[in-house]
Amino acid sequence: MSPLDTSPKMSDEEFRLIRDFLVARVGLYFDEQMKFLLERRLYRRLELRQMKDYRSYAQFLRYDPKAAAELDEMVELLTTNETYFFREAYQLDALTGEVIPELVEQKKRRGERRLRLWSAGCSSGEEPYTLSILMLEHPLLAGWETEIIGTDINQRVLAKARTGIYTEHSLRGVPEGRMDRYIERYPDGRFRITDEVRRPVTFGAANLLDRSKLAFLMDVDVILCRNVLIYFDAARKRGVIDLFHEKLVPGGFLLLGHSESLLNLSTRFQLRHLATDMVYQRPPKEAGA
Repeated sequence: MSPLDTSPKMSDEEFRLIRDFLVARVGLYFDEQMKFLLERRLYRRLELRQMKDYRSYAQFLRYDPKAAAELDEMVELLTTNETYFFREAYQLDALTGEVIPELVEQKKRRGERRLRLWSAGCSSGEEPYTLSILMLEHPLLAGWETEIIGTDINQRVLAKARTGIYTEHSLRGVPEGRMDRYIERYPDGRFRITDEVRRPVTFGAANLLDRSKLAFLMDVDVILCRNVLIYFDAARKRGVIDLFHEKLVPGGFLLLGHSESLLNLSTRFQLRHLATDMVYQRPPKEAGA
């Protein structure tokens, strides 16, 4: 018999208690159809805490001094998505083949030679380091200053990202030529991203619903927020999209996950149909500007 068959079942009331806690603390939203997901992913936390039911767990989250650390564990369990280097290559092709050249032309007209990219929901760092490699290789960016910021709500995955150390599983999409140039092999089978790739990348903890933690981040040219909006309800999605609009420079680009769109969320962006993907752009000239 599977442990799941004998684990406590989550009642509707317990589900609402835990869901409301997550919404209030970090903005993560789970509708009733996802009750089984919460039950399945959190039951081991009950075992670890030696709790008999989810009501006890909900009370622990609200009142125990150790709840902050437990919240980090919850967020990691509930938002874990598979990530690896050069994920969704067709979108990266659109970035390097069409988005970056357009931004370069914009900046040349203003006499600028600096590019800032933001990976919002960067997880363990594979996406920011992929962006760093692509920017290092881009012929139009020779001699430019490139800055890549990775943010995530989960402190644990950020700690891993800062080490720049990965297993072969995370690197399975990296072509051999890039492996040899940008990745150092350790005798124990792990791999470390070179200092050349790590240098333009910085990481920080941030909740996309907490504007105060993101006040420092302005004048962004490209935002990648892939498979993050799925964790918010409609109202909070609109708030995050407004935040992205504020952080992007006029003419800057927003890249979402393949199953995400701004339909019924915002009319402040232009939908651009590129050769390999569809992306969103903050209009270069906006009404009232």
